[in-house]
Amino acid sequence: QVQLVESGGGLVQPGGSLRLSCGVSGGIFSTNAMGWYRQAPGKERELVARVTWGGATTYADSVKGRFTISRDKTKNAVYLQMNSLKPEDTAVYYCNAELRRYINAPFSTFWGQGTQVTVSS
Repeated sequence: QVQLVESGGGLVQPGGSLRLSCGVSGGIFSTNAMGWYRQAPGKERELVARVTWGGATTYADSVKGRFTISRDKTKNAVYLQMNSLKPEDTAVYYCNAELRRYINAPFSTFWGQGTQVTVSS
């Protein structure tokens, strides 16, 4: 069974930094892309950053220049370095992955359980 395992959330003061990690457990055949979404109370889930296994990245305008997404293809893992955090970054952050479980299977989307990031003084 494929699962996404996240870590790295927590409480940080404005201007501080956090690093989120997400790894894939369970056997897969290949990865198309991985990324991070977030959902604040009363708001819809939104894309924060995404990276394809070819290396192309996409960022939400609100995090450009502050957040950096990276991937480790050997570990099937994705990381989100978050700097200059603001109170409006407070949300539950979800890891997302587009994975192919078997050689002829289509890509399917998987989600992590979510990790809370709170930016507050």
